[in-house]
Amino acid sequence: MSILLFVVFGLVVGLIARAVLPGRQSMGLLATSLLGIAGSFMGGFLVALLTHNRVLDFNTAGIIGSIIGAMLLLVIASRFSGRSLA
Repeated sequence: MSILLFVVFGLVVGLIARAVLPGRQSMGLLATSLLGIAGSFMGGFLVALLTHNRVLDFNTAGIIGSIIGAMLLLVIASRFSGRSLA
């Protein structure tokens, strides 16, 4: 997967994670894309532990895991920043 496609995928995953979680998250497009990329790695790693897929494989379980990973990172970041999601 090319770097540009990976960044666009991270942006989409970050936007979905921000849309699913309630509350206001004040971050720009770059931070959203970094959130999605980090969530993709984290979710891909968790999916790789449960299935026989590799971390960087593009599949349905990886996409769902990426969104869940990004949502988890968003919750953790909101807890450390002192802001609530609701």
